[in-house]
Amino acid sequence: MDILERVLGSPEKRTEYQDFINRYDQGSPYETINDREAVDRYQQVTPELSRDQYRDSAAEAFGRLSPQERAEFSQWLRTRANAQGVQVPDYDLNDDGIDDRAQQDPGELAEMTTRVREQDPSIFEQILGKGGTGGAFDNPIAKIAVAGIAAMAASKLMGARR
Repeated sequence: MDILERVLGSPEKRTEYQDFINRYDQGSPYETINDREAVDRYQQVTPELSRDQYRDSAAEAFGRLSPQERAEFSQWLRTRANAQGVQVPDYDLNDDGIDDRAQQDPGELAEMTTRVREQDPSIFEQILGKGGTGGAFDNPIAKIAVAGIAAMAASKLMGARR
């Protein structure tokens, strides 16, 4: 059984994932993807990914964010991860309160996110409210990021089978 079969399983499940990917591709998932679905898809897909698959999926998802959204997500992730005892590098290179490298380079933010995941694989469940504080998504950019990583990973898994 390969990753696709373990994660996506039945043809019905694949259809559900394709719908999820399509809704993500249509634009901002603020309204078409709810918090629970974003977290569920993330939790279903990402545990099966290698480091490189995860990082590549995150880089694609973050590439769809504006520089301001990347900076906001980077700040949110750093604050939440540090509160959980996971150290995240500070990318504010000129002390202006903006995460410079993460803001300009989706790959840099993807690498930061991947390192956080490596330090504590359950970190997103913790900081998204499952055992953490603040509820599921106190920041809409976090939902977009989580949904994006899941959608990009599922898309890659499904594309490998076509």
